[in-house]
Amino acid sequence: MNVIIHIVILAKKPNYPGHVPLSPLQRIFLVAGSAIMGLKAPWRGDMISILGDSSGQPFFLRRLLKQMLSDETGRQILMEKPRITSASLNLPFLRTLPLNTLGRIYVDWIDREHVSPDTRSPTRYVDDPEEAYVMQRYRECHDFYHALCHMPTNIEGELAIKWLEFVNMGLPVGALSALFGPFRLNCNQAALFRKIYIPWAVRNGLVAKTLINVYWEKELTRDINEVRQKIRIEAAPPLH
Repeated sequence: MNVIIHIVILAKKPNYPGHVPLSPLQRIFLVAGSAIMGLKAPWRGDMISILGDSSGQPFFLRRLLKQMLSDETGRQILMEKPRITSASLNLPFLRTLPLNTLGRIYVDWIDREHVSPDTRSPTRYVDDPEEAYVMQRYRECHDFYHALCHMPTNIEGELAIKWLEFVNMGLPVGALSALFGPFRLNCNQAALFRKIYIPWAVRNGLVAKTLINVYWEKELTRDINEVRQKIRIEAAPPLH
């Protein structure tokens, strides 16, 4: 996959720091290569990020941007452009919050799952700076969905959240993971996933507020059940 990245030729001046402009042919090649690698090695977060960047424009990210612009909170997020990092969230403070708050449940979840908000790859292959931020925000909010829904980072948990993201926000990278990821489950896991978790994800994805319009940083001290009620989302059934 490194070959794919290295052969990209800059056709025009970058639109923002780190931006890699692509021709239409280069974009097609990058989508195909990152999709294949993402399916073969789903733990490669860099490949999933490249797939998200290269497949999201021109239609899907533009539609998501319009959804943010049509929502009061979405417009505030676009204006302020917050980033979700260990520093911005103040993880030590979150560990002092009551056990029932979103912030405490989130920080307990990342501690338990050994993940960090600082590991999300920067957006590089989205041309429009506003759409690039939408893609970055989409990535950085992912762990909040896990914490909110009590989903671990195992295969079933990741696939359930990908289904939720796909139904709720409609980006191709979510569709690829949602549609092809279940083939990595064994027969019993796949049957349970189809029976319980796909219906849960579809139901909640359709009913919930568009998740990218949630200003998670402003909900951290709120009771998690109040957050779920506000967003119109249910905790997932226990996986095991």
